[in-house]
This record gives sequence, C-alpha cells and structure tokens, in this order.
Amino acid sequence: MNCKKTDNAKTCSCTYEPCPRKGLCCDCVAYHRAAGELPGCLFSKEAERTYDRSIEKFIASQKGN
Repeated sequence: MNCKKTDNAKTCSCTYEPCPRKGLCCDCVAYHRAAGELPGCLFSKEAERTYDRSIEKFIASQKGN
C-alpha cells in the first residue's frame, strides 16, 4: 500500500503545525493511542484547537453537539 501523506495532509484538521505526523494518519493514530488519547481529526474545530486529546475531552465535546 502506498502512503497518501500528501493527500491526507490536504484534509488533515490538526492545527498543531510542527507535528511531524501530519498526513501520516497511521502514525498519528498510533502516537495518540500510545498516549491514551484520540487524534485531533475526531474532534470539532473548537475542541481540536485546545490540543486536549483526552477521551474525556472528546466525550464532553460530543455532548455539546
């Protein structure tokens, strides 16, 4: 399978610009999973900008929708 980094980066909603995993979705998911977090793309725009990737923040942000 070929990596689609360029295509993925175009639609990546993560606003953390120095992130070395931008566009590398499998690396991003693995990184956040190892930290007990969720990737930013699962959050609303407002919640993503807090950089709080906790499961608790995700649940709270979904209750607000």
